[in-house]
Amino acid sequence: MKTELVRIGNSRGVRIPKPFIEQCGLGETVDLRVADDCLIISPERKPRHGWDGAFQASNHSAQDELLLEAAEPNEFDHKEWRW
Repeated sequence: MKTELVRIGNSRGVRIPKPFIEQCGLGETVDLRVADDCLIISPERKPRHGWDGAFQASNHSAQDELLLEAAEPNEFDHKEWRW
């Protein structure tokens, strides 16, 4: 589909037809980026979007250990550390 840029002050805008908005799941705000000379408009993603699924898909192991528990105390731990 071809469309014209509309003047909005010193900027330009693109009218996105309602079916496109619905099909892409666009809300009130979107993410814009440029890749290979193309403008990409995508639904806004919240910070850490998808992290829950990635965490659940990670391979949990009984061999997991806390790294700080395995570290030997150093001079700072003995002299300066206070709770």
